[in-house]
Amino acid sequence: MNQDLQKTLWAAADKLRSNMEAAEYKHVVLGLIFLKYISDAFGERKEELRAAFADPKHDLYLGDDSQIPSLLEDRAYYTMANVFWVPESARWETIRNQAKQPDIGKRIDDALIVIEQDNARLKGILDKRFARAQLADGKLGELIDLVSSIGFGGKDKAKDVLGQVYEYFLGQFASAEGKKGGQFYTPASVVKVLVEVLSPHRGKVYDPCCGSGGMFVQSEKFMESHGGKFGDISIYGQEANPTTWRLVAMNLAIRGMDFNLGKEPADTFHRDQHPDLRADYVLANPPFNISDWGGDKLASDPRWVYGTPPTGNANYGWLQHILWHLKPTGTAGVVLANGSMSSNTNNEGAIRKAMVEGDAVEVMVALPPQLFFNTPIPACLWFLAKDKTKGGRNRKGEFLFIDARKLGRMETRVNRVFDDADIDKIARTVHAWRQDGETDATYADEAGFCRAVKLDEIREHGYVLTSGRYVGTEEVEDDDEAFSEKMVMLTAKLAEQMKKGNELDGLIREKLAKLGFPLELYND
Repeated sequence: MNQDLQKTLWAAADKLRSNMEAAEYKHVVLGLIFLKYISDAFGERKEELRAAFADPKHDLYLGDDSQIPSLLEDRAYYTMANVFWVPESARWETIRNQAKQPDIGKRIDDALIVIEQDNARLKGILDKRFARAQLADGKLGELIDLVSSIGFGGKDKAKDVLGQVYEYFLGQFASAEGKKGGQFYTPASVVKVLVEVLSPHRGKVYDPCCGSGGMFVQSEKFMESHGGKFGDISIYGQEANPTTWRLVAMNLAIRGMDFNLGKEPADTFHRDQHPDLRADYVLANPPFNISDWGGDKLASDPRWVYGTPPTGNANYGWLQHILWHLKPTGTAGVVLANGSMSSNTNNEGAIRKAMVEGDAVEVMVALPPQLFFNTPIPACLWFLAKDKTKGGRNRKGEFLFIDARKLGRMETRVNRVFDDADIDKIARTVHAWRQDGETDATYADEAGFCRAVKLDEIREHGYVLTSGRYVGTEEVEDDDEAFSEKMVMLTAKLAEQMKKGNELDGLIREKLAKLGFPLELYND
């Protein structure tokens, strides 16, 4: 599905929400997309079976056409092909034919209930909120008509189309929700950096705050693109928000991916759903700088190997929880606020020192601003490893710093993205430094971008892990524009801006005078 069509679908869907909050509306739209997809997949399987039953060359050939109608409603023929069984009352054609009925919301909820009853993997994960959705009269029916235009037919392309629509809509909803939206969505280009650096070919992948599941989806894509088989990685996740927990389960279920999100949505620190898990890879984007995480109740927790995190900030709780769940040969990639690299508040400096001395930190990446929908806070990537001899040369006592703040481009006025070339540059640099066989490139320090640093130098800097402190300033070739010339240019630009400011001020005064507004109050 091309981007123009995605944008058209989004514009139409967004127009229909009227005064409904994006945070609520996303579950309505994504729920309908899910229902449409599983119905399309069911319909396609049905036609495959119909053809097979009537084909003398096929193993399922019956030789008796009268049996075909009943066998086409045999659940086993669908589940054996990993296709969700969709009862007749829940099929998209039935829903679409009822779209203009005043109780269509309840009918959709009922459809989701019977789908859950007939598919154990979906038990408890479908969000049945359509009857109470605060959409204006007729809008839900219009939305159904719109979703009907998304074609998921074609066995080889259906999941790709679905994935593109789902991820695009997730991103658009995150943008529309602003700060709240980012709580469940990590921008795709940031996820790709984490995945490309960690290179999850096979094994257990864990995300302790999995949001909408982008880390898992991208890991599966990476594995398949590198010659692996679907299912080579096992997925473990946890999410505290009940509606987001359902969202990630739907996101994975529609792709046919097996997953374990625990028995229920739950707080990772206080109700760990995978206490015995030791993962090969951990990818996480925890909420930044959480102050009310209940750390006071976990003072003697065994996860705090490197020191007890402060009760007022969960950052070092997340890092240590992640290390606790890593296998001895495991690696992790974590998104955190920049303050985590240098803070000495309430034992954080001591924990960071212990992690560095314990050789648990492998790579630090400084990110550019405006990558995230939910926060203007500058962020960084921590890459952790328990064994820095795994998969390449011995890197004990050595750390790689990357300053990626100059990479990326502005996709919109407020949001930046990494292009594939940016992602490749970061990942290739790490793999070359590790010598792990993921690239043929030879590592070399690059002033202003990357540098390999020994432990003694980090000690000299008080265990501060800010990349800019170590990579230095990039080399600049002959700069034709002298400083004095730049000052002339900047001064002229300032004068122009001041002139425009005065013109605007005069216009405001003129408008206020016409309205009879006392100008002395404006002067104040």
